[in-house]
Amino acid sequence: MEAFSIAIPFYSYLLSLFLLSAPAFSFPNTKTHYHDFVIQATPVKRLCKTHNTITVNGQFPGPTLEVNNGDTLVVNVLNRARYNVTIHWHGIRQNRTGWADGPEFVTQCPIRPGGSYTYRFTIEGQEGTLWWHAHSSWLRATVYGALIIYPKRGSSYPFIKPKRETPILLGEWWDANPIDVVREATRTGATPNISDAYTINGQPGDLYNCSSEETVIVPVGFGEMNLLRVINAALNQELFFSVANHKLTVVSADASYMKPFTTSVIMLGPGQTTDVLITADQPPARYYMAALAYQSAQGAPFDNTTTTAILEYENIPCPSKCVTTKPIFPSLPAFNDTATATAFTGSFRSLGKVAVPTEIDESLFFTVGLGLDNCPKHLRPRRCQGPNGTRFTASMNNVSFVLPSTFSLLQAHHQKIPGVFTNDFPVAPPVKFDYTGNVSRSLWQPARGTKLYRLKYGSRVQLVLQGTSIFAAENHPIHLHGYDFYIIAEGFGNFDPNKDTAKFNLVDPPMRNTVAVPVNGWAVIRFVADNPGVWLMHCHLDVHITWGLAMAFLVENGVGELQSVQPPPADLPLC
Repeated sequence: MEAFSIAIPFYSYLLSLFLLSAPAFSFPNTKTHYHDFVIQATPVKRLCKTHNTITVNGQFPGPTLEVNNGDTLVVNVLNRARYNVTIHWHGIRQNRTGWADGPEFVTQCPIRPGGSYTYRFTIEGQEGTLWWHAHSSWLRATVYGALIIYPKRGSSYPFIKPKRETPILLGEWWDANPIDVVREATRTGATPNISDAYTINGQPGDLYNCSSEETVIVPVGFGEMNLLRVINAALNQELFFSVANHKLTVVSADASYMKPFTTSVIMLGPGQTTDVLITADQPPARYYMAALAYQSAQGAPFDNTTTTAILEYENIPCPSKCVTTKPIFPSLPAFNDTATATAFTGSFRSLGKVAVPTEIDESLFFTVGLGLDNCPKHLRPRRCQGPNGTRFTASMNNVSFVLPSTFSLLQAHHQKIPGVFTNDFPVAPPVKFDYTGNVSRSLWQPARGTKLYRLKYGSRVQLVLQGTSIFAAENHPIHLHGYDFYIIAEGFGNFDPNKDTAKFNLVDPPMRNTVAVPVNGWAVIRFVADNPGVWLMHCHLDVHITWGLAMAFLVENGVGELQSVQPPPADLPLC
């Protein structure tokens, strides 16, 4: 017994040395995957026009990355475009590797035109569908792709293995340069122009001009069970998705396995993924899969079009008219069908009992919503084209987030550089009010700041995300970098701790990385702050993060190297 206790520190020392050099070595049955991403302008024709579109390796959407749980990714990004760029690996926990997370001026300075940076990280304990995208201005409108994580080698899915697997990337297309669109909105203070089309795997589909010939075909064999890996990569829109005459069995979301349930329609906020099984059990024919907007903000302009692809039965005798007749169209919800969206999101449960934190160290309450800035005296009226001569803004707890420009937040924290941020993000809104009622105009203008909330390593956190009705209530897909979290409850109206705690699911709540906070409602999440670094939390409607609907957690190092952020890589870009 005594000899065993003496050997433990030496074993831990050897293990820590091995783990710290993980990118250089591979555990048994794991691999290191190397990729080159060249960010470049590429001619892309959609809706009858050709645009010089920013892509990865000339592909739109970008390449699909396929790995197994436990593998390491090494992706060298070379920027040959004319814009600054970073790449975010959406949903990857980045345990101790925050330098590879990607959000511009949060964990790194941008890769300048002509520059390069190599992202290195290991996938630990995650399986399912995630994705990667640019995290600099609005480049992610076209710079994105799927990131598929298979089970560990020798392991299998917790459901019957499908015959085929198909990524379905839902996107949003502007018949313009998206960077020009956001820059014009920033200049005028108004809302940006809405998109001109939605896309499935980069193609708008049959219902748009000049698009039918390139409509995506998804082949299936009669009787097959296939897996669709659905990703909402749209910039600013929650989307409904359905396949005509076919049921969808949800088995996973945000790379977390779920208790299977069957539905005819799914809803995804930008950033979210949902894996569904579909059985080809209908008469051999062609069936549309389609996506259209879920628009919860009353009166707000949005792209009210529908993108389609075709589920096509193959190798089955079919009358000649089978190919020439129009595919069967699905029954889709109305754009404002909050009841359907709510019923869907409320159906998620983890596969079994999970370890939800029950004792809480940090109880936080964050309001999330829009606002209006009064026009500054030094600006001309053409710079203030929001309602009644204002400029649109957004905030959490009345703080509209401002990104630094001289250092990244993680760099400033790691190097103890003063003056880049403060640690005084409020634990609750500075003023309590009727969040979803008729809000006084005196509360519509938030303060601007680069405020972080500091968490001790290992803190057990409960966070209430409360939507507001300031200017317009809306469903907000809130994404937390560096973590998954449990969604233990959701509801409408103002969160009431005296009543709503009775709704908490502390047994099998779903684990996600992006939560759709209901329109005029709230969501409660819990997580353990066991990943040191600086982690952005923001609305994944990019127009809202542009206006400041974000904040960041600073999670302190714990004890020893295995609870501390790794040193920055040598090629980390400079600001």
